[in-house]
Amino acid sequence: MRPVFLNRLALIVGSTAAAVLLAGCMTTPVPVTAVQSPSAFSLPSHLDAVQKAATLRICTPGDYKPFSFQKADASYEGIDVDLMASFSASLGAKPEWIKTTWANLLPDLSAGKCDIAVGGVSVTTERQKRAFFSAPYMVNGKVPIARCVDVAKYQTVADIDKTSVRVIFNPGGSNERFARANFKQAKLILHGENVTIFDELLSNRADVFVTESAEALTQQKLKPGLCAVNADKPLQYGEMGWMLPRDDVAFKSYVDQWLHLSQAGGEFQRVMDRWLK
Repeated sequence: MRPVFLNRLALIVGSTAAAVLLAGCMTTPVPVTAVQSPSAFSLPSHLDAVQKAATLRICTPGDYKPFSFQKADASYEGIDVDLMASFSASLGAKPEWIKTTWANLLPDLSAGKCDIAVGGVSVTTERQKRAFFSAPYMVNGKVPIARCVDVAKYQTVADIDKTSVRVIFNPGGSNERFARANFKQAKLILHGENVTIFDELLSNRADVFVTESAEALTQQKLKPGLCAVNADKPLQYGEMGWMLPRDDVAFKSYVDQWLHLSQAGGEFQRVMDRWLK
């Protein structure tokens, strides 16, 4: 049998070795920076770049009333134009408008040609894969617009999706995606100019155009003879937002906070009323 004092000695030696090992670990801690990833708020941000340059670069197609429309003198007007003037001023910057197309809107933003993209941009998961969105500022679903005498004929997707119906759409955005996804029997007509697409309806070269309710309501005021179809009951739910560079958390946080305060303070509604009432 092993003597008792040897058992006690072994216990003491083992305990001492463990204590020394523990003390050694405590005196050489792992640096915090070695196990922490950088904070998203510490990375370079458009929030700082815009303030430094005193310029906010804004991409827009400029063909979508009432959000953003380029006039004959090359200046812009609309809901997003008014809001961007106020937003850029909050950063001590001036707005610089960069003309693009719906097909190139996301590529231009991703390539760093602008700091923000506006002009009636629909929030979609496909765009979300490559960009951030601001908090949505409008619910704006898809509705048909047609000649007023034909409104009763185009109440539903099924009513429109017939071989006798000519559905026109503009390229590169959510209107094209909706048309191609929902109309398999109707004749699809791709029209490159969103500004003149409504004249195609009035001239009887097309029958239906499906777009956001705000645009449909605006155009029925501007184009006598055209009527939005059930603008209060969209064919598809939709939201509008501003598109932002992906992963720029600091910039998105500022945009969302500014938008919230603008809505709470009444400025946002005054802009909406100016263009929609």
